[in-house]
Amino acid sequence: MVGVMAEIKKIMKFSILFTVLFLEACSALYFHMGETEKKCFLEEIPDETMVTGKYKTQLFDETTHDFMPASPGIGMHVEVTDPDKKILLSKYYASEGRFTFTSHTPGEHTICLHSNSTKWSLFAGGKLRVHLQLLVGEHANDYPQIAAKDKLTELQLRMRQLLDQVDQITKEQSYQRYREERFRYTSESTNQRVLWWAIVQTVVLLVTGFWQMRHLKGFFEAKKLV
Repeated sequence: MVGVMAEIKKIMKFSILFTVLFLEACSALYFHMGETEKKCFLEEIPDETMVTGKYKTQLFDETTHDFMPASPGIGMHVEVTDPDKKILLSKYYASEGRFTFTSHTPGEHTICLHSNSTKWSLFAGGKLRVHLQLLVGEHANDYPQIAAKDKLTELQLRMRQLLDQVDQITKEQSYQRYREERFRYTSESTNQRVLWWAIVQTVVLLVTGFWQMRHLKGFFEAKKLV
């Protein structure tokens, strides 16, 4: 029993470390957009990783000069494309909600949002504030719902969270190796192109110099200077 408690304490210490490491997996921001504007964001995501986006819209009220909760008539269209420009998600949502997608290719994913302008045009002001929060990896899991569905105890749920965090760390490490390999390939390709360009320039200079020497020699011989 003492050994089990020691292992649990060790796991809890690691969980604090994992939590600190993965704080960057959650990002929240808000931005303003016009009626016909389209806002896009780039998110670097490992492969086979679930991403959940939560958003809320607020419409500018000219009478109060403040942003008020948006009307249900205003919708948001969300489009997500992977690094290969394949569409992972393209759907209309309400003025407040969430969207979920799973990456299949590591790299930069593009997340674009734009409003339902045909219904927005009925309102004055023409300015919308969008609050957006992106949850990547295990942060996208709804653990209270998982615990209720699978009937997990608090310790079992915590172990499930730790396993998900370890799995996400493995995916992040694989993605970093993928980025390093891609960067090394780009660097080697660039260095090789620079080398070949230098060789081509040298050959061109040598050929030009040889041609000039032959031309001058022929010119001097024609003028009987040599």
